[in-house]
Amino acid sequence: MSIRGDGIVKISRRSQTAPFIAMDVLAEAGRAEAEGRHVIHLEVGEPAHGAPQAAREAVARAIRDGVGLGYTGGLGLPRLREALSGLYMARYGVSVDPERIVVTAGSSAGFVLSFLALFDAGARVAIADPGYPCYRNILQALDLSPVRLAAGPATRFQPTPELLAEAGPIDGLLVASPANPTGTMIDRDEMAALIGYCDAAGAPLISDEIYHGITYEAPAVSALELTDEVVVINSFSKFHAMTGWRVGWMVVPHDMVRTVQNLAQNLFICAPHLGQIAALAAMSADGEAEVAGHLAQYRANRAALIPALERLGFRDIAPADGAFYAYARLPEGWEDSRAFCARLLAEHDVAATPGLDFDPERGAGTVRFSFARSGTEIAEGIARLEQMIAAGPRPEKASAPAG
Repeated sequence: MSIRGDGIVKISRRSQTAPFIAMDVLAEAGRAEAEGRHVIHLEVGEPAHGAPQAAREAVARAIRDGVGLGYTGGLGLPRLREALSGLYMARYGVSVDPERIVVTAGSSAGFVLSFLALFDAGARVAIADPGYPCYRNILQALDLSPVRLAAGPATRFQPTPELLAEAGPIDGLLVASPANPTGTMIDRDEMAALIGYCDAAGAPLISDEIYHGITYEAPAVSALELTDEVVVINSFSKFHAMTGWRVGWMVVPHDMVRTVQNLAQNLFICAPHLGQIAALAAMSADGEAEVAGHLAQYRANRAALIPALERLGFRDIAPADGAFYAYARLPEGWEDSRAFCARLLAEHDVAATPGLDFDPERGAGTVRFSFARSGTEIAEGIARLEQMIAAGPRPEKASAPAG
């Protein structure tokens, strides 16, 4: 049934997804900056560094020489697919045929393509709560049913075979390691157990590996180290600091390539050509060396922010094994993360994301802080957060963007 809007046009039921609250907060922060205020951005997972110099120079050459302005094949530039194949051998010791690699318009397109290729309308796809909100929102927009697993500290905020069994029959599982918003990772044995469960259930597994390369104690395990019968999604947005370039990729089983190619051609034609040129240059020796250096800044930011949150009374802070987020329960006396984040932005010019973005059922008392910015910004954000906590809670409701 359709939902009637303000005019005569009927709005579809499946289009009525929840907002991506982090982006609403970003928009509100942009309005504050337009007023001349200095906002500290801890709301979105966007590296402060920007694309590697090699990538920017490659794009400048392409524009100057008049290349990179037309369509590419729906699967992406062959040279980029070959380079990505080399990445899997260098990083994981895994041989991946370039023919299995599909370059996408960001990881977001990868999720749409994988969901459409693997599931029919009504299929039940398991995801962990708290988790990246676009998982459930894209699933719902495609008439699929997200099966939200109530993960928590006991499972390090990750799905387990036990949680899956409690959820009933599933048609698929999506995992993320390192995860957004918690930063927790799935180790090799845990990944093997999830793959085994899905195999037994006849349910495809999709592994979101977008934060691989950004880990602090041990490298992340790729599902491809354990099986070829999996869909892996990744992107140049995080490790390569290329959020706005909209280039991601998928690794799919051989018998799925043509299906994904057909979908990609019809839905997106191809990923941006210039973005693919930039991505290929980012994978050069100079580009890889530059982005690898970013990890030291994330590590320092993590070492500053998490102890500060503990000192300020934040609770149940998720172990940030990777990525660049701190996910925590608000201090005693602070109950409404919407009101907390609205006041933090309105009175202290710090943007953060309410936990309801990641867990609609249990996120009212949690918040996510991104530490992907510069060390100076993180230090200033901590100082302003200290002022907020020192002032104490007030009985108020959020008026800023919380959805």
